[in-house]
Amino acid sequence: MAPWYLYSIAALLLLGSQRFLYKVAAENGCSSILTTAIFMGTVTLLSGIAFFSTGSTVTSIAPLLIWALVNSTTFAAATIFNIEALKRLPASVTFPLTRLTMVLVVLFSLLYFGDQLHPVQWLGMAAALGVVAVLLSELHNSRISGHQTVGLWFVSANIVCAAVSSVSCKFAAVQTDKAAFMALTYLLATIFSVLINLRWKRRPVRPDQTRTALLLGLTMGILNFAGFYALLCALETGPLSAVVLITGMQFIIAIILSVILYREHLSTKRVTAIALALAAVILMKQS
Repeated sequence: MAPWYLYSIAALLLLGSQRFLYKVAAENGCSSILTTAIFMGTVTLLSGIAFFSTGSTVTSIAPLLIWALVNSTTFAAATIFNIEALKRLPASVTFPLTRLTMVLVVLFSLLYFGDQLHPVQWLGMAAALGVVAVLLSELHNSRISGHQTVGLWFVSANIVCAAVSSVSCKFAAVQTDKAAFMALTYLLATIFSVLINLRWKRRPVRPDQTRTALLLGLTMGILNFAGFYALLCALETGPLSAVVLITGMQFIIAIILSVILYREHLSTKRVTAIALALAAVILMKQS
């Protein structure tokens, strides 16, 4: 079994658990900006400790600065948009729709990097795209309220930002030191989140919501630190298209936990989407 595949599975589990906490933050009415800022700050601290403790050095400053800037702004924005979308749409709809990101990333990977996929992996890609198609059909047949329409706009913004963020990770994985990239990326993302927090029009929040946001942000940071490092390791040697398709299925974990803990309705189409997502992950194992 290829190392990049194992790293991808590790990233899938860790980042999927982190993504579920977005739902928890939304359910508790936490400030998406504050939660994101604490989350980013936690990863910045952990990455900085990892970088300085290993005695790593950075030989190419320009690529590090460029990709850290691109990744930090787009990832912070995508995180905020994701939480805001979850306040207006169910997790079992929001998470699969945001995975339209992988369509943009895979197309870029095939055209720019010239990734070569095996026939079985093409089936995995078809299954992954089928997930999105099934969920879109369910949403299309539903009556969408104005509140949900705003949620869909947040989903659209998330898709674009997340696609740019994913592509920048591939470049960073092969051109820079991983720990240095993570530390600088999340430092910039923290600053970006704080600046948005100062400008964003917010509703009053209770002290308990602030405490919950701090706790969730800290937990997100720990999970993301481990998951993002595993993702960079996978991207260093694995094909971008395959890695993104596997890790993009992380919403399965978030949906399952949302159904168990928040008793979200799980329709036949949503069950089908989960089954297709699992099939996609298994099929992409081929190397």
